[in-house]
Order: sequence, then structure tokens, then C-alpha cells
Amino acid sequence: MELRHLRYFAAVAETCHFGRAAERLHLAQPALSHAIRQLEDELGVALLSRTTRQVQVTPAGRFFLAEAQRILDAVEAGARGARRIADGRRGLARIGFTGTAALSHLPQVARALQHRLPEVELEVHADLLTGEQCERLRTGTLDIGVLRPPVTGGDLDLHVIETEPLVLAVPADHRLAVEPVVSMTDLRAEAFVTYPASYSVVNEAVLRSCRDAGFTPQREHEAAGTAVLLALVAGGLGVGVVPASARALPLAGVVFRDLAGAATVQLALAWHRDRASALVPAVLDALGELFPVEVPVSGRTR
Repeated sequence: MELRHLRYFAAVAETCHFGRAAERLHLAQPALSHAIRQLEDELGVALLSRTTRQVQVTPAGRFFLAEAQRILDAVEAGARGARRIADGRRGLARIGFTGTAALSHLPQVARALQHRLPEVELEVHADLLTGEQCERLRTGTLDIGVLRPPVTGGDLDLHVIETEPLVLAVPADHRLAVEPVVSMTDLRAEAFVTYPASYSVVNEAVLRSCRDAGFTPQREHEAAGTAVLLALVAGGLGVGVVPASARALPLAGVVFRDLAGAATVQLALAWHRDRASALVPAVLDALGELFPVEVPVSGRTR
């Protein structure tokens, strides 16, 4: 039994006419009649009752028609789904976010994907430093990263979506909390709460800003993520210099202030040039509503 037998039988059963069914199928009537006979012989039952004037579906034929239609519908749904996966319109998108990017950009990303690619499931990996995201992109456990450049190696494509200033987070009772704008030089004697010692783009930007202001920061405490960093600041263990998007994470006891003389950090979409699946260009295209994003181009880093 082949799928064509099911399609042929469904056409005859629905029209109750071999001529009209053959026309619908673009098939010669004798070939259609022969195929139906083959099907009945294989099943060992009569599916159709034929006379010189009419064709009727037998009780066994009515049951078999329902099953045949169910099978044909499932095959068509499977083919449709496979095509949508191949076109990048269906599947699982694994997206990593660094630090506060999940707070500032995840809601927009999720909404854009739901609107443009409703059959794409979003898997979020938050609080990943740039280095870890790059490693996951290279091993294929992430599809797209929202990270902070620069990145090492020439196998990742980047598209910068934002340049973000650094701001100061201080305890609410700190002497600098009353100042609308704080200078980097005002932090010379302060204890700092920073991200882990492993490579962090924000840490590098903070260190560079302090050195430009003529001092080396006193790194008293490390925090695994922005929420913990701000909690330590609220506890009076030091000040934090964080991306401005950290303001999206309000915490009692912490005050944010603009910081004069501080560096900026960038936020970028990243994907592996060679490992990218068909899903990646589709997701990047969907995110074009938020940021002007191009699909991957081999050999170029944007």
C-alpha cells in the first residue's frame, strides 16, 4: 500500500465517480480503477460498490476513508512542518543574554519573535558573560548571543544594537547619593563591588575609566550577576559601576547616578558564521523590527 492508493481512494470516495476523480487526479481512468482494485485486494475487503450507473462507498469503505484522510492530513502536516523548520519559521531559538540585557532587551525580543515567528520557541539563557556566550556559540549550544563586544576569534558575526553609558550605583545613604552627576575622580577612595575576575567587558570598561581618572579601583567584593552586585551595594559593601540598563532592576537602598568621565559599553547580537542554522537568519530578520539587522554574511563581522 502506498500513499497514492490512499489519495486515489479518497478522491473516488468523495466524488463517487471514477471519471471525475481521475480528472481531479490528472490520471487516466483505467489506471485509477486498477489502483483501487489493488488496494481492495490488499485489504481483502470491498471499499466501493460499483454498478453501471453509480459508485457507492461501502461501510468498510467509509471507515477506511476516515482513516485514510487522517493519515493524509498527518503526512501533509509533517511536510508542512519540515518545510517551516527548513525555512527557519519553526523550531527552538536558544538566545543568551549578558547581565542586564535580559532586563532591557528580552521583553522586546520575546514580543518580536511571538509576532513574527509564532511557531519558534524561545529558550533564554540569562546572566552569561561574553566569553561564555562565545564558547556556547562555538559549541552549538546557543544560536544567538546578546553580548558585549569585543569578542575573540574571527568565526562570529556581530551586529551592534546599542552603545550604553556606565552609571554609578551607590547606597541610598552614601555621600554621593545626593549628587545628580558624579565624576569618576570622586570614586578614588571608594571600595568597588565588581563582576567576577574572569573576563568581563564591563569590568574592563570600569578599570579603563578609573585609570583614565588617575587611579586603580579597590575591588573589595565580586558578584556573580547584576542583581547580586546591587544587593551588595545596598548592603553598604561598596559602590558599583554598571551599564545604564541596570536601572531596570530597581532595588531598595540603591541609588543610580550619571557618571561623568566613564567609558561606554556596546551591546551586540552575535552568531556563529558556520554553525548558524536556517533559524538564525529568520530570527535576525524578525528582530529587524527592533534593530536594523542583516542576515549572516560569510567572512564579515559587523
